Amino acid sequence: MSKDQYVIGIDYGSDSVRSVIINANNGAELASSVFYYPRWQKGLFCNPAQNQFRQHPLDYIEGLEQSIKDCIQKAGGDNIATAIKAIAVDTTGSTPVAVNQQGTPLALLPEFESNPNAMFVLWKDHTSVKEAMQINQHAAQQEINYLQYCGGIYSSEWFWSKLLHILRADTAVKDACYSWVEHCDWVPFLLTGGNDVSKMKRSRCAAGHKALWAEDFDGLPPNDFFKSLDPLLDGFTDRLFKDTYTSDESAGVISSEWASRLGLNTDVVIGVGAFDAHMGAVGGQIEPYYLSKVMGTSTCDILVVPQADIDGKLIKGICGQVNGSVIPGMTGLEAGQSAFGDVYAWFKEVLAWPIKNLLRNSPSLDANTLAKLEQELLDQIIPELSKQAAVLPKTNDDELALDWLNGRRTPDANQELKGAISNLDLGSDSPRIFRALVEATCFGAKNIVDRFIEEGIPVKGIIGIGGVAKKSPFVMQTMANVLNMPIRIHQFEHTCALGAAMFAAVVAGVYPNVEAAMKGMGSGFDKEYIPEPENVAYYEARFIKYKTLGVYIEETTSAEHRVAENA
Repeated sequence: MSKDQYVIGIDYGSDSVRSVIINANNGAELASSVFYYPRWQKGLFCNPAQNQFRQHPLDYIEGLEQSIKDCIQKAGGDNIATAIKAIAVDTTGSTPVAVNQQGTPLALLPEFESNPNAMFVLWKDHTSVKEAMQINQHAAQQEINYLQYCGGIYSSEWFWSKLLHILRADTAVKDACYSWVEHCDWVPFLLTGGNDVSKMKRSRCAAGHKALWAEDFDGLPPNDFFKSLDPLLDGFTDRLFKDTYTSDESAGVISSEWASRLGLNTDVVIGVGAFDAHMGAVGGQIEPYYLSKVMGTSTCDILVVPQADIDGKLIKGICGQVNGSVIPGMTGLEAGQSAFGDVYAWFKEVLAWPIKNLLRNSPSLDANTLAKLEQELLDQIIPELSKQAAVLPKTNDDELALDWLNGRRTPDANQELKGAISNLDLGSDSPRIFRALVEATCFGAKNIVDRFIEEGIPVKGIIGIGGVAKKSPFVMQTMANVLNMPIRIHQFEHTCALGAAMFAAVVAGVYPNVEAAMKGMGSGFDKEYIPEPENVAYYEARFIKYKTLGVYIEETTSAEHRVAENA
């Protein structure tokens, strides 16, 4: 390893794509670049009131090209480009899209270019709540429990419920849809010049956690399971996949077209893709029984367990247990919260209403000054709320909130649930409400940890990854107190992209396996939050109240739905 060898890790998030160039010999970052999706920034193809969140493939393609080119330029240009050995990609998920037989997303065809149903259905799109409910009801009637490896409950955030919804909602897309493809599978297929979807290498991570693929089923559930659910699904299993691949395997080499577009050699190896949190866990140097929390707009919580330790165990209410979905040879367990940073972003947006709707119309300031003042105020909202919330006195009557503003992912998925705030009075100001929301997201995290422990999976500690973990000391200290566990924060800024780079180094042959890549390229931790004994007991009592409020909201929601169904 005396000669420097470089790899590229690409991380597609909810708002942007980030690329990093890493020296595979030591994990040093040469350059990074972030590209914000222009169509997404404009709110195109989305309708939050209907829980519709779609992304155009052109945002992904433009981001792929521009972020890599920018990285190469920052790193030193052609000299670096010619030394790049491999590229690996992670994405959000489940974020699937309808494709034709060539594997082209329908939104890239002229007749579908402005049709949201022909675009990628982002993970947090909840338009398929009805379909998820029907899948759960249908699965309960089968002799074989096809939901046993995904926690026993299928979610509206996942592969099959989204496919069924799109087929029902749009006849034109239904007629043109040959297959259904995850974002993390499509990008490597694109880079390798794929033109036959039947030859696409499908991610073990995506297939196992979201699409009901399991080794025990010898692939996907049979066609009869889906056909009897809805005839619209008849034949899809034959056009999908049977085999899956772990992310230490190659998806092929870069096509001549993409090598030319990016200024790379044509022998660059492209790795099989995976979801962001799973590669992020590797970038964050996950260890068995340490829960890796990727904290951004939502959370995705990853835990790895040696195969021998989990043999025969089925963990209820999580987002799947899949052999090799994180580290080949270990079982990856996934959980998470449907809203985390999004909870704080929602409250910020509520508080920003007068800034955006009244300040902008002020005749006292010129347009340039207004724009600067608006941005200054918006940038200060969360940091100032955090500062003031941290010094508030703690009492038994403090405001209490639920974090289900985007439904509940785990434990026990239910996307119909809503958030709530209780114990409000005339003294409930913005810092107090913000503190309640922060506590709620931390209580949601505790619910997940408790479920693992209840199911016989110990949690030895927490590894914090992502924007919230890096930028929000108040949130992290609150979480350490709520969990009564230390939280180590990984020092690398783009940890998911670093994880992708580690997989790229394995695919390139620089390291023999993922564990060796983590050891050779890991950058360690730069901060640790320790529980404050004086606050642990307070949060133990608060957590009981949180669970009581949750039970009330869930029972009320269920009762309302029963009334509506019988009306």
